[in-house]
Amino acid sequence: MRFQLRSAPIMVRWFGKEARTSIDGGKDLLKVRQPNYRESVGFGGRPSMAGKLNMEIYSNIVCNVFSGLPPHQEIGMPSLSPTMTEGNIARWLKKEGDKVAPGEVLCEVETDKATVEMECMEEGFLAKIIHGDGAKEIKVGEVIAITVEEEDDLGKFADFKPSSSGSGDVVKESPTPPKEEVKEPVRSSEPKVSKTDEAPQSGDRLFASPLARKFAEDHKVPLTSIKGTGPDGRIVKADIDDYLASSRKTVEPQVSKAKDTLDYSDLPHSQIRKITASRLLLSKQTIPHYYLTVDTCVDKLMDLRNDLNSLQEASGGKRISVNDLVIKAAALALRKVPQCNSSWTNDYIRQFKSVNINVAVQTENGLYVPVIRDADKKGLSTISEEVKFLAGKARDNSLKPEDYEGGTFTVSNLGGPFGIKQFCAIINPPQAGILAVGSAEKRVVPGAGSDQFSFASFMSVTLSCDHRVIDGAIGAEWLKSFKGYVENPESMLL
Repeated sequence: MRFQLRSAPIMVRWFGKEARTSIDGGKDLLKVRQPNYRESVGFGGRPSMAGKLNMEIYSNIVCNVFSGLPPHQEIGMPSLSPTMTEGNIARWLKKEGDKVAPGEVLCEVETDKATVEMECMEEGFLAKIIHGDGAKEIKVGEVIAITVEEEDDLGKFADFKPSSSGSGDVVKESPTPPKEEVKEPVRSSEPKVSKTDEAPQSGDRLFASPLARKFAEDHKVPLTSIKGTGPDGRIVKADIDDYLASSRKTVEPQVSKAKDTLDYSDLPHSQIRKITASRLLLSKQTIPHYYLTVDTCVDKLMDLRNDLNSLQEASGGKRISVNDLVIKAAALALRKVPQCNSSWTNDYIRQFKSVNINVAVQTENGLYVPVIRDADKKGLSTISEEVKFLAGKARDNSLKPEDYEGGTFTVSNLGGPFGIKQFCAIINPPQAGILAVGSAEKRVVPGAGSDQFSFASFMSVTLSCDHRVIDGAIGAEWLKSFKGYVENPESMLL
């Protein structure tokens, strides 16, 4: 409830059985708290775990004194990422009537990036589930469930339905006064009849030219179905042509439709598929892309990888992949050319001090980009372990927001897994660059003499740049630095 006093609104809300008021110079003092969450979110205004993600939880404890409802709490669909506008209910782990306690998982929410467990933060009873298992496209802030403090209050919410204003009310049938039917005056208007459908009255004599009669007979057209446009309603050849043309238009689409019928099935969009589609479309339509491609010799890189893997196997560590070395080289190149570690805004270019590399991971559910934070400062073995761990979480659809948010540059590799020689990737906004990595192949390298040659392995990489942030010369400088680290990989270990 709001009252106006000295141009400052007063908000009154009931928490439990006591009412409190607040006044603060035009601001609502009694606000929903915005806790930090890391692994799961709850309701009631207290964080479940410490974290960096500042999420706004739409849950208010309200008491509708006018409808006689007891104190209750509306649990809303939380915003679990900056890009989330709606979510799905994967499944409820509690059912109506169950007692809930702090730390217990209420349900699993499918966001635009992952499936997140939603925890209970206060003790009570789950009185009403508004959106059940599999509910889709629930807007952020929309009420999904109701909890109460006392078990005796459960039955009072059997017919509870939330109102559009955010608070709910019990739906009660009430007699409504009959509406007076307003009869509109019937407008007599003569329907328009096409020339070809209008027929003369029975008993009227048909007037048609000899040519029209002969033409109608050849095409088996009944003259009674045609309205003449000649003098005194005479049917002429043009009337027959119009009739035949209109007949073809009604027949041809049916024939073509029967021929073009295909067997297909419609697959519903997943949340990750919808958000990927919208973000990539936004990127292509609003970011001026340009592309730079270079071939890098990877012979020394492969030799170093073999040596490092021998040490890893001896110490029981995990093997290092070519992609791990590419991530490290890209991170060091970003530290050397920081203009590429930036993003565009309407007022300024933001240059990041941390080098956080997103790594594209393809799964059955869609494309995920978990982030390796401070990749320029980490060793190859640490990068390798984090990539494998996050890729596993992506395939299990269990990534948390902190696992994929905060990246400053992206690496996408289709060479090793799929053998793609070269491709151009779409920039992941708000970043300004993405590196597309192709496969390595053996090539003949000419020597000094006409009969001298050697073999070497080359890998094609393509840098996609946002021209608003990265000029062509800056992008070329970054690729030169990246190529230097790949062709002289010992320098990455210094």
